[in-house]
Amino acid sequence: MNEESSAFAQYPARAVVDLSAIADNLAVLKQSAPTAIQMAVVKADAYGHGILPVAMTALEAGASWLGVAQLGEALTLRYALDEAGIAREKAPILTWIAPSGADWAQALEADLDLSVSWTWVLAQICAAARETGKKARIHVKIDTGMSRAGSTLADLPALASAVRMARDEGLVEVIGAWSHLSRADDPSDEGNASTASHVHIFEAGCTILAQAGIRPELRHLSATSGILWHPEAHYDMVRAGIGMYGLSPNSAVASASDLGLRPAMTLQAPLTSVKVIEEDTPASYGGTWRSPSRRWVGLVPLGYADGILRAGSNGAPVLVNTDRGPIRTHIVGRVCMDQFIIDLGPASGEAGLPTGRTENAPAQVGDGVILFGDPATGAPLADEWASQAGTINYEIVARLGERIPRLYIGAARREENCS
Repeated sequence: MNEESSAFAQYPARAVVDLSAIADNLAVLKQSAPTAIQMAVVKADAYGHGILPVAMTALEAGASWLGVAQLGEALTLRYALDEAGIAREKAPILTWIAPSGADWAQALEADLDLSVSWTWVLAQICAAARETGKKARIHVKIDTGMSRAGSTLADLPALASAVRMARDEGLVEVIGAWSHLSRADDPSDEGNASTASHVHIFEAGCTILAQAGIRPELRHLSATSGILWHPEAHYDMVRAGIGMYGLSPNSAVASASDLGLRPAMTLQAPLTSVKVIEEDTPASYGGTWRSPSRRWVGLVPLGYADGILRAGSNGAPVLVNTDRGPIRTHIVGRVCMDQFIIDLGPASGEAGLPTGRTENAPAQVGDGVILFGDPATGAPLADEWASQAGTINYEIVARLGERIPRLYIGAARREENCS
């Protein structure tokens, strides 16, 4: 038994990732920004989908760049791509989060592109360039109004001057200027005004760089929301994030289906128990749900240790596939560390008497339970889980635990947008 088969044999749940959906979703996003280079953002283990399979699929499907937030994860991806035989020049990787004193020399040796927001970061990167003899490839980050990383317009002239001196010394090559849009998914007047302000600040920042003699090859500002709804912010490159995984950045504006996107991940597990409980019987810790009648209930072997939000207690939807047909139902009681209970409907018979033959049950042990996936199959959406938990679909997929095995199906296809 190989390592992958062993993982599925030993752990009951699995996240099935359809790589063909990843490729198709990138093609859909390309239609909204046809002239821009496409970066596939695979940070946080590709939003929980698996960084190496998704990165390779994205490159095969036509993405020209990869984006990874954390430096450590970017290094891991680079070495995995090396091992897979992917030439570094065919898979440029931008990374943008690292602590002071990070191993910048290792980053340069790995041919990673690095984000620069402040002069102290630039100084450390330049020291590594002198040490290694390798010119650093940098993207200057402009704070357009999110107040995270990035140089404000007040501080940017000093950074631009330092970048010019480092470039003239042969220590850096300025590849990009970039930033984020904080409200590109908000179509309200206030949201659109915020996006317009971000674009204006970005343009002003690019002007400051130009005045210092810095003209980056690539300007990039838009993630999925900007790709879909703000063509004025496409510039030279766009960053495909949540949309690549088949989820809408704001389902209240447009669902994934409305956008032509297909969720790539299906999370599933088998029922490990099916039984009857009597009326007014509490379920799970704290007794937050009590059966309204004599009920069939099922047990699903996933919990908050797997990244299933405890906030999904008492309501998050599931689909149970049985021999008699699918059952759409929901969690009852609190989500536990490793499992949760679902309602399977009313049970006949009198209280206190044996349940009777198991074939009378609406579902059987071993029947498959889908937590979320492609709605075309009848599965609940990650958006529904997000609504129940008071969060966003990004968190539903990205927080899934590593102990859940990923099963990959489908294959990337070369699309017309391949570069």
